[in-house]
Amino acid sequence: MAMKKCVAAFALCLSLSPAGFAQERVDLSTLDAAMPGPRTQVLVLGTVHLSQGGPEKFDPAALQPVLQRLAAYKPDIITIEGLSGETCEVMRHRVAYKQAIEDYCPDVAPAQAALGIDTWAALDQVDATLKAWPSQPAPSQRRHLAALFLAAGDPSSAMVQWLQLPDAERHAGDGLDDALAQGLRKRESGRNENVQIAARLAARLGLQRVFPVDDHTGDNLDIDDEDAFGKAITEAWHGASAEALKSREHVDALHKSGDMLATYRAVNSPEVLRLAIASDFGQALAEPSPQRYGRQYVGGWETRNLRMAANVHATFREHPGARVLSVVGSSHKPWFDGLLEQMQGVDIVDAEQVLE
Repeated sequence: MAMKKCVAAFALCLSLSPAGFAQERVDLSTLDAAMPGPRTQVLVLGTVHLSQGGPEKFDPAALQPVLQRLAAYKPDIITIEGLSGETCEVMRHRVAYKQAIEDYCPDVAPAQAALGIDTWAALDQVDATLKAWPSQPAPSQRRHLAALFLAAGDPSSAMVQWLQLPDAERHAGDGLDDALAQGLRKRESGRNENVQIAARLAARLGLQRVFPVDDHTGDNLDIDDEDAFGKAITEAWHGASAEALKSREHVDALHKSGDMLATYRAVNSPEVLRLAIASDFGQALAEPSPQRYGRQYVGGWETRNLRMAANVHATFREHPGARVLSVVGSSHKPWFDGLLEQMQGVDIVDAEQVLE
C-alpha cells in the first residue's frame, strides 16, 4: 500500500511505495476526536527582527496596529524567541556553548548582586512569587518581581512588570538598583520584538510574564573547517531564484518604510514564506560539498525548531484550551506550524486572518 509523506514547509508530498523504506504508520490525527473541553489555540506570529534593518529612526508606535490585532486574539500565554535563564545557566557549564552564551544570554550578574542570589534561587523565587501573586499587586511587588526576572535571566518578563507600573513608579527600589532601573527604562524604546511586541502585549493584557523558548544546543554544530562551511552555505544562498530575491527586497522595503502592519502581513504570507524557505534551507539542501555542509546546516536548524516547539508545548501543557501566541523569527514559522499542529488538542490559528 502506497503512502504519502508531506513536508509542510514546502507543501510537497511524495508517494512512497512498499519497495522503499516507507511503512504504514499509526495515524494520530484522530486521537483527540472525542476529547472534552476546548482545544488549545496556537498563533505563530512570524516576526522580522527589529534590530536588523527597518527605518533609521525606530518608532514603537508604528507597531500599534499589529498590537491591536494581537490583543483582539486575547492570548493567555505568550512565548518569545529567547533563551531561558535555566538554559543559559546549564550552557555556562560547557565550553562548547561559549559563543552562544556571549551572543544570546543576558548578563545576570548585576541583578544577582543586587539581590544576593544566584540563577537557581531567582528561578525558584519567581515561581513562588507568581503562585502567590495578588490580583492587585503593589508597585513595590512589581519592582521586586522585575528584579527577580532579571536575576533569573529573563529581561523580557522583567519588562512585562515594568510596563505595568505607572510612569511615576518606574524607578529604583525593592531589589532594582539605579543601574537596573535605568536599563529597564532604556529597553522601553529599544529595537527588540520581545519587548515591543511580546512584553508590551502581555502588559496590555494584564499577563505577568512571557516565556523564552529558544534553544541553541541543537544547532551548535561541531564543524572542523568553519571557513569552508560558511563559504559553502553562502554560495548556496547565492543560487536563490530571482523571484525569491524580489520577495526579500519587497519585505525589506516595507520594513524600512516603517509600515509595520504591512511588514507583518508580508512575512506571515504563505507565499513569502515559501520563497524565503526555498532560498535559504532549500538552497542549502542542494549544496554539493562532499561533507554535505548544507544538510548539516539544515539538520541543526531542524533540531533547534524541534526543541523550541517542545518548549512552546511545555508552556501550555498544564493549561489545556489556552490561547497561545508564539512570537518567533518568520523563518521558524513553517516548522512551528507543522510541529505544533501534531500535538493533541491543538489547533493552529491563521496569522493572516488575525492580521487582517
